[in-house]
Amino acid sequence: MAFVKDILLKSATRLLPHVLKLLFATLKIEIDGEKLPDDPRGVMFAFWHGKMIVGWLLARRLFPRREISAVVSLSGDGQILSDALDRLGFRLIRGSSSRGKEVVRRNIGVALSSGGVVAVTPDGPRGPHHRFKYGTLRLAALHHAPVVFAKIRYGNTRSLKSWDRFEIPMPFSRVQVTLRVVQVPDFPSEDAFRAWADELSTTFADDAR
Repeated sequence: MAFVKDILLKSATRLLPHVLKLLFATLKIEIDGEKLPDDPRGVMFAFWHGKMIVGWLLARRLFPRREISAVVSLSGDGQILSDALDRLGFRLIRGSSSRGKEVVRRNIGVALSSGGVVAVTPDGPRGPHHRFKYGTLRLAALHHAPVVFAKIRYGNTRSLKSWDRFEIPMPFSRVQVTLRVVQVPDFPSEDAFRAWADELSTTFADDAR
C-alpha cells in the first residue's frame, strides 16, 4: 500500500506543473494598478497564500527576464509545491518564519542583492490569514527592495475549507489583478512599524476595496 501511495504521489508531482500551466493559460487575466519598478533593484513580489495558483505563474509573466526565487516552507505540502516550482523554472528558497528562518533570510538577501525577484506568500505557511509577516517587510526595507503586491480576485472559483481559504479558479474564468508597489519607509520605533504593517495587511485583504 505504501508503495502504491508513493507511486501516486510521484505521478501527481510530475503532473502538477503541467496542470498549473494549462489552467493558467485558459484564464482571462486583467492587470491594472501601479507600474512595475523599471530599475534593476531586487523586488519582493507578494500575494496571499490562498491565491498561489495564479500568483506563482503571474510572477513569471510579469518578470520574464529576471531570475525568480520562490520561498516555500519545509512542510510535506511545501515539498510537493517546491518540486512543481522547480520544474517550472523557479529558484527555490526553502524555509519559513518558524523553520530555517536564518537560511531563508540569507538567501532572500542574496537574491535581492543580485537584482532578482523573490516571490512570497506573506501570510504563509500557516497564517494568520491575510496578515503580513513582519519579517517579510523588514527584509524588503533592509535591502531597499520595493514590495510589489498582487491583489488577485477570481471571477469563478472553488474555495477549500483551509486556514488560507485556498481558491481554485475555474478554467476560462476571469481574473482581476491589481498591482500595488510599496517602499517600506523608515520608522522611529518598532511599534510604529508594526502599526503600519498591520494597516498594510488590512488594505490588501480580500474584503478591502
